[in-house]
Amino acid sequence: METYIERDIRNLLQIKELSLFRRFIELTASRSGQILNKDNLANDTGISASTVEKWISVLEATFVCFRLKPWFTNVGKRLVKSPKLYFYDVGLLSYLLGVTSPSQLQTHPLRGAIFETLQVSELQKALWNHNLRNRIHFYRDSHGNEVDLLIQNAQQYIPIEIKSAQTFHPSFLKGIHSFKKVYKDIADPCVVLGGEEVQQRTDFEIISWKSLGQWILEKLK
Repeated sequence: METYIERDIRNLLQIKELSLFRRFIELTASRSGQILNKDNLANDTGISASTVEKWISVLEATFVCFRLKPWFTNVGKRLVKSPKLYFYDVGLLSYLLGVTSPSQLQTHPLRGAIFETLQVSELQKALWNHNLRNRIHFYRDSHGNEVDLLIQNAQQYIPIEIKSAQTFHPSFLKGIHSFKKVYKDIADPCVVLGGEEVQQRTDFEIISWKSLGQWILEKLK
């Protein structure tokens, strides 16, 4: 991490106050899996929103993080149009968040966001490796209804909810039900859990966190 800041970032951005960039990347890590609010991040770091954009662009160019685009269309419902931010490497993310052991992760307040980052980033890599770019979006409306992932398959979308919980709860389907009211042509909705549970229900499927990439690639064949 220090080599990245001291060498790569100094060369790319010519930043004089590297401690400020360290603070920025740590604050950015705390927002992985969240809607990107550049003004909020700028205020917390003590820099301008334009500098935030410049620095995030460098993090993207050096494959530290990426922006996930929202799904939206011309429908009579207000949808969030800002992207979500994710780190590629969950090990780096955990380091920046001060997580030093698996046991610490179990009770960390950002456990859900870290787990979601793991699933989204690994799926992104799997799709890229199979030349299936630009297939991933997320859905969120102005009422806070959200689907963590929408995978495009022709004209259909596969909605996926990601939960670090070990067992399923019906409330996990809230966002998927909301999306179905907006876009009817969905297929194979699923809930990814942090445990080993695997079930085929009537209207959706429950899969383990270990198999999301393989599961999606099978659906896109």
